[in-house]
Amino acid sequence: MRRALVVLVGLGLLATATALGLAGAAATPSRGNDDAGVQQGRELFVTGCAQCHGADGGGTDQGPSLVGVGAASADFQLTTGRMPDTDPDRQPVSKPPAYEPDEIDALVAYVASLGDGPPIPDVDDPPGRLTEGGELYLLNCAACHSAAGNGGALSSGRTAPDLHGATRVQTAEAIRTGPGPMPIFGPDTLSDRQVNSIVEYVRYLDDPEDPGGLSLGRVGPITEGLVALLGLVALAFACRWIEPKDHAE
Repeated sequence: MRRALVVLVGLGLLATATALGLAGAAATPSRGNDDAGVQQGRELFVTGCAQCHGADGGGTDQGPSLVGVGAASADFQLTTGRMPDTDPDRQPVSKPPAYEPDEIDALVAYVASLGDGPPIPDVDDPPGRLTEGGELYLLNCAACHSAAGNGGALSSGRTAPDLHGATRVQTAEAIRTGPGPMPIFGPDTLSDRQVNSIVEYVRYLDDPEDPGGLSLGRVGPITEGLVALLGLVALAFACRWIEPKDHAE
């Protein structure tokens, strides 16, 4: 009787362990997919990136280490077409991506697996505030990217790019990762809500309101001053033309 009871208890424990194992496997079906994505990304990396960044992503004299740069940096560089780059001595510029979206996802997964780094930001949570974004943009971004987001020249032949072609996610990724000469604005500098507020304002710059009249290309005070100067010259000629001749003599 006692032996039969022990056998029944053992069978019960075995059944319970089997059920828990099956439940765990069903609860995490994406683990295998993640591993497959990382493996696909590694294969793409070895083919297209290892020459500059090293076979293990540790960097070479042609390119920096990617260990710990995170998913956000890889996604930004690949979706904007800045990487792969054929000339490591120049500042990478935005161009059509070299990879398909699923390939970019795989490469991002592989780079993210090399070490902890900033994840791809969620630009919707928490929601951004347009007014706050405008204030933060003028304080932190306008000096380089111009008040209208049209970009500008920096020192050493570098440039701050035009922001009008960037997506909302790319804008947030750039803020968090600091590509090129851009500084990194980490969570200690800008909160997630503040980043999303800047994102909202940058998107607003694509089609801002013009309550004061003509936009004049939205390139800032230089154009506005030139138009004002031309207007003053035209006004002077008009005054000269309508002035009575006898008074002019």
